[in-house]
Amino acid sequence: MAIAYPHFFVSEKSKNLKQQPSLMVSSTPSSPPVILSQDELKKIAAYKAVEFVESGMVVGLGTGSTAKHAVARIGELLKLGKLKNIVGIPTSTITHEQAVSLGIPLSDLNTHSILDLAIDGADEVDREMNLVKGRGGSLLREKMVEAACKKFIVIVDESKLVSHLGGSGLAMPVEIVPFCWEFTLKRLEMLFIEAGCVGKLRRTIGGEPYVTDNGNYIIDLYFKSDMGDLKAASDAILRLAGVVEHGMFLDMATTVIVAGKLGVSVTNK
Repeated sequence: MAIAYPHFFVSEKSKNLKQQPSLMVSSTPSSPPVILSQDELKKIAAYKAVEFVESGMVVGLGTGSTAKHAVARIGELLKLGKLKNIVGIPTSTITHEQAVSLGIPLSDLNTHSILDLAIDGADEVDREMNLVKGRGGSLLREKMVEAACKKFIVIVDESKLVSHLGGSGLAMPVEIVPFCWEFTLKRLEMLFIEAGCVGKLRRTIGGEPYVTDNGNYIIDLYFKSDMGDLKAASDAILRLAGVVEHGMFLDMATTVIVAGKLGVSVTNK
């Protein structure tokens, strides 16, 4: 299957992201530079990821602006007959609706407890291929599906690469039960007081608490400095009563596909 933009080469790596992926383009010296939008870069990464999908697979279908391109591509290849007997496991109601509209057969983890692979985006990717996910609000279902797959392919544009999780200055989401959410928020802040952590309840445009597909709230944590040992941070968050799940996906990604303005990089763990 051809990548969406054939002038892009793919750089294959087997190490982690201690160095940012090398990006290459096959243009000649006289060729004008190709300027792509962020959405076009997301589409390039998504199309490359779908090349890993084979007929007969059970595939986790991610959620978000990058993953939607992968879901659309799978639907297109099924319609063309280039993929057959695919079963999709959606990670959100939004993805479920998209897949149904494209005619992708769907199931769930009750029926398929082991998936061949999952394709999803990420909000941050560090040098060790750890992730922050969930700014779209689907972190719990995403983690359940992606923890059950043999191969987890992460697709991002180069703006998502960070030196450490939380390094973008944007939210690290934590899904919590609605009961006494202010109490839970304060406890989360206290866990990372040395990192200057500030927590905010996610709200809708209308000012109401944002409610996940699972009927829960989300606390967005913002860090002024590195939160420290990620495994210890993960364990500490999950020990708090009232916390359902957090958006750190540690040691889960097996492949990271990064699309940048100069090309595409594929890094395998």
